[in-house]
Amino acid sequence: MTHGELAHLDAVAALRAFRSLELSPVELLDAVADQADRVNGDRETGINAFTETFLDEARAEAQRAATTYLRAARNDEPTAPLLGVPVATKEKHNLAGKRIEQGLAAHAGRVAAADHPVVERIRRAGGIIHARTTTPEFSCATVTHSPMWGVTRNPWNLATTPGGSSGGSGAALAAGMTTLATASDIAGSTRVPAAFTGTVGYKAPYGRVPGLPPLSADWYRGDGPMARTVADTALLASVMSGQHPTDHTSWGPQGVPIGLPEDPVAALRGTRVGLSVRLGDFSVDPGVEAATVDMATRLEQAGAVVVPLDLPWTCDQVLRTILAHFGHILAPAMERESGGVDTLATYAQRFIADARRAAERTTLLDSLALDAAMQRELAEAMAEIDVLLCPTNAVTALDADGDYLDGIDIADRHHDHYWLSHLTSPFNVANRCPVLSVPGGRAENGVPIGVQVVGHPHQEQRVFHVAAAAEALTPELPWPTLTPPVERR
Repeated sequence: MTHGELAHLDAVAALRAFRSLELSPVELLDAVADQADRVNGDRETGINAFTETFLDEARAEAQRAATTYLRAARNDEPTAPLLGVPVATKEKHNLAGKRIEQGLAAHAGRVAAADHPVVERIRRAGGIIHARTTTPEFSCATVTHSPMWGVTRNPWNLATTPGGSSGGSGAALAAGMTTLATASDIAGSTRVPAAFTGTVGYKAPYGRVPGLPPLSADWYRGDGPMARTVADTALLASVMSGQHPTDHTSWGPQGVPIGLPEDPVAALRGTRVGLSVRLGDFSVDPGVEAATVDMATRLEQAGAVVVPLDLPWTCDQVLRTILAHFGHILAPAMERESGGVDTLATYAQRFIADARRAAERTTLLDSLALDAAMQRELAEAMAEIDVLLCPTNAVTALDADGDYLDGIDIADRHHDHYWLSHLTSPFNVANRCPVLSVPGGRAENGVPIGVQVVGHPHQEQRVFHVAAAAEALTPELPWPTLTPPVERR
């Protein structure tokens, strides 16, 4: 296996090879580090997925992990669930003693006093944190660029963004620069980049993965895993999930594996899958629509019962709902943390202005009523199905350095706000629903297309089972082993 092939090895296979002593954690870390040296490039023209790396510390941990595997093999001892696996963390996830700036000039040089709960759990599970990934300012955009970190680009097409706000995580995974990555999602920030990079992103039910107060109390948000396969995503989700004393919104057991069927396609039979390409009246690019319908057809041919689904949602309703919410919580937090709106990137200034206007028109109490209306409408639409299938993004790409201050044109329709180029935020409103974004195709521009598998509140297992079947039914899209064009230059 070449270094490039090893860099794209999935975590489940790597752990199996570690335990059998066929592969050393040092070899895997060296492979992803060499890959990053080769393909990451600079902040102006390259992928630019990392804010910093910790290779000396990581190699020492990899050596210790290799020693542990030798001892475990001799004594037939169990090992920690992520022992020796390279993990890149989103920059917003605190690492004790390391900078925590979130792309904000006002935070330059700020140092974290303690690990974020998900970092704490990854370390305890033996994961090796070797790098941090880029974000837009305060994770408030679906593109990933900022004056602090530069422009992050999509390995599949460097003119395009990997999405945001977890764009660095998606780009690093797609390019083989890490094995696993952390992410977060408040309007699609995990699923948008997963879709654009051909990776898998999971938005867990609210509180299932612990966050940091006070913003962990924002019921739209949630931290989560990204990976190149559904099985790897399930593995990292099981490590990250569960009640944590720091976050009183967190719930459920910790460390319980999310089981996947041995034959996910066989397990799919009889599953009722609702298909909604537009979630009401979203505009969707024809290529995205074709990929979503194709995935539904594959599921149906494998034994699922596909049910066309109508939702009463409108773009105006969705935008009014989410911006009112953000105007009462996230936008004021950004204003306070940035030390002044005029110091922010233009996309951040636009977001705060739009959210502030929405909050002026809609009280917090009225905002809760808007949330409840969308939640009720989704529950009614999904009453007779097991999962909902829909696109992740409405477009096939966004420009890598775009601000989209004038909105965006989608399928011959102009939208004043570019966030309507994603079909993700409704499931932050309905944030008890688990959602996975999985690869579903590739557009003519080379950028992957993702589809969302949406479950009923708290029903994680079913979503992972259907997503695993979708993955198995696209053998011509072996995303973990495909080589992005940037690696062939």
